[in-house]
Amino acid sequence: MIQAITVIGLGFVGLTTALGFAEKSFRVRGVDKDSRRLARLAAGQLPFHEPGLDDALRRHLGKGFLLTPGIAEAVRGSSLVFLCVGTPSGPDGDADLSILLQAAREVVAAIDDVAPVVLVIKSTVPPGTTRDVVAPLLRSLPDAAGESVALAANPEFLREGCAWDDFLRPDRVVVGVDDDRGWALLAEAYAGFAAPVERVTPTEAEFIKYLSNTLLATLISFANEMSMIAGRVGGIDIRRTFGILHGDKRWHGAPAAMASYAFPGCGFGGYCLPKDTQAIAHLARRLGVEAGLLEQVIATNAAIKRAAIDRITATAGPAQMIGILGLSFKPESDDVRESPSLDIIAGLLERGYRRIVAHDPMATANFAESYRLPIEYGQSAREVVDCSDVVVIATAWCEYVNLLTGVADKPVVDLRHCLKPPIDDAEQPTP
Repeated sequence: MIQAITVIGLGFVGLTTALGFAEKSFRVRGVDKDSRRLARLAAGQLPFHEPGLDDALRRHLGKGFLLTPGIAEAVRGSSLVFLCVGTPSGPDGDADLSILLQAAREVVAAIDDVAPVVLVIKSTVPPGTTRDVVAPLLRSLPDAAGESVALAANPEFLREGCAWDDFLRPDRVVVGVDDDRGWALLAEAYAGFAAPVERVTPTEAEFIKYLSNTLLATLISFANEMSMIAGRVGGIDIRRTFGILHGDKRWHGAPAAMASYAFPGCGFGGYCLPKDTQAIAHLARRLGVEAGLLEQVIATNAAIKRAAIDRITATAGPAQMIGILGLSFKPESDDVRESPSLDIIAGLLERGYRRIVAHDPMATANFAESYRLPIEYGQSAREVVDCSDVVVIATAWCEYVNLLTGVADKPVVDLRHCLKPPIDDAEQPTP
């Protein structure tokens, strides 16, 4: 029986996981290395935007969800310890496991070897990591508890902007575990969720996560590659043609979800898709597999941003003010990690454009602080539109669509093909 659950790492995945289990009436302890993040959470404030989590934090903080200052206190007496720490891309695209492995060491050093503990890796890691890296690490530790810790891989399938609903109402739960003790505890943890719980090996669980993310990345790059072809052909209404594609009955299992990926824009971003696609491609290269499709997905993601820059520069004069609307990687999020807007603005700066003003409904402060580019920031979308000679839609926020639909007094470069009526790409410069 589960005594308590510990979640290590209270970022997007970890906090959602902790509060989600608290919502299901488990006792949950959370810990994070970032003291500023812990302070904000202790004050009842989210350190990032995610609908639903703010109310959940208010309901459970100090009750079912307790913040702890360190791993030793957080782990003591827990049955399940979830590792939800970052596994960022290294310089060569490989996943950096250093934070994860250090957390695993600290967990083993802190646990009472009398109590059974399952160490659950929820962080996204390359297939084989639990079996080939984490398990040998634990066996090598001087503390004998390392050999008694059960290991499991339990990947997340959370979408930013919908994470709370995705956690509470998953379409499936994947549990990668080799031993029955770990399976029993995780089956208990997920018993209150109305979704099938699939038991697989840890390596299979890790692979399923990459299957999911790289398919989504492939759909995006496929759509972007086709949009570049359409731009060269000319006379093709991008928005309408892809809308008709989505009318195929084979999309109807989840049309809104999948169609949003098989639709052109200016590249995929965020934390997961770029990092995970790079990591699995790196793994393929290391294993001697020629993963040409994956490599092309990555190449196309770079190419569509270059094409976007070409479209903008073909429209804007060298001394004109360019207004960039959208800095988050997608609407309803303040996440600017790997945002296409970063590469687009950086590319414009490299080409000598110095008059750039940008806006985002949520992410302006995050973007400005994270990247410190020599550009201006507008207080509102209307301000950016009014002061710009050319307006660029880089993120398809609804307020931008409402503001710019039908605007004809200045050029609009719609990188997301979101305006109604759509801009005729026959009249656009070809990428």
